Amino acid sequence: MVIRERIIENVLNFMDEPVIKVLTGMRRSGKSILLEQIIDELINRGINRENIIYINFESMRYEHLKDYVALFDEVTRATKTVKGKIYLFLDEISEVNGWENAVNTFRLDLDCDMTITGSNARTLTNELDNLLKGRYVEIPIYPLDFKEYLEFAANNTQEASFNLLEHFAHFLRLGGLPGIHNIKWEENITVQYLSDIYNTVLLQDVVAPNKIRDVSLLEAIVQYILENVGNLYSAKTISDHLRSRGRKLSTETVYTYLNALEDSYLIRKAPRYDIKARRLLETQEKYFLTDLGLRHALLGNRGDDISGLLENVVYLELCRRGYTVKVGKQGKVGVDFVADRGDERLYAQVTYILNEDTTTREFRPLMSIADHHEKLVITADTGININLEGIRSKNILEFLMES
Repeated sequence: MVIRERIIENVLNFMDEPVIKVLTGMRRSGKSILLEQIIDELINRGINRENIIYINFESMRYEHLKDYVALFDEVTRATKTVKGKIYLFLDEISEVNGWENAVNTFRLDLDCDMTITGSNARTLTNELDNLLKGRYVEIPIYPLDFKEYLEFAANNTQEASFNLLEHFAHFLRLGGLPGIHNIKWEENITVQYLSDIYNTVLLQDVVAPNKIRDVSLLEAIVQYILENVGNLYSAKTISDHLRSRGRKLSTETVYTYLNALEDSYLIRKAPRYDIKARRLLETQEKYFLTDLGLRHALLGNRGDDISGLLENVVYLELCRRGYTVKVGKQGKVGVDFVADRGDERLYAQVTYILNEDTTTREFRPLMSIADHHEKLVITADTGININLEGIRSKNILEFLMES
């Protein structure tokens, strides 16, 4: 088992603080295993096992607790004779009817530290905003990063035979959902596994909570997103595209479906930002996939879109590092990413290769930005080390392997 130290440390930093820890992310991204690892760490730190309660509401074992009154009664009974603080872990809490009432009551009536997880923002953080605004911290959970993937690969004799570049190609193709690296890697098995995850997320976290009736239209929108990773577009772009193929729908409907897909954490939006004017723009954005393996399962292996896939990988890594990521506009040219973290800012361009033409194209937008924040050109090229006016190139593997 790989210990996801970066995320665990982030959660533990808020342990015993007066906030509820809310771990959010797409299904099968590893939230349940993370809770188990956090519990193990608490026990290692001297917390008694009887002071820890873990309930996974995806398990039939806890079906009888999917009502907030029953849940409250069970936790109250289980903790009645326990001395000291209770550490309460509620996995996929939104499966419980009226769960927000139970969470608020636990906060008020128990001496407890609470960590909950969920796979749909619409049914989780929206309710928390209404009831507990300012009393919780959201910690996004992403699939495995590249370093974590390599740890999984080290335990898999088949994958362990790859060199680093082959590992990265494998990572681009299969993504980072932890379960994919615990099964035998064969094309038909992995594609079936990833397809099943996609269908589960679509039905349980997109269609059901949003009461979507036209599932084929939703799938057509997903198809467009999968085919346009790394491209700028808008809801109107998608609407016009589908209208040209005989589908009648409004731009508002596309927005509704995009929001539903975001709420399920299947996709993530990077809005466009005017660097010179220092403002967000209302039109054109990029949508990235939370896991590239789902794209491979649905579209198959394609060789014409490597630049978009590299952008997707860099975007997710910046998010994992705690940056808020936007797509930049500098005059008439674009900057792939404007990433902010506190007072820190990073400008990044992502390109597959660096030759005479691409070097000019990728470095020029960064050179026109008149501030002293870090500026990088991230490339898949190896053996390339360029420094123009303080703007450096960096190989994507070096970037991903940084601490």
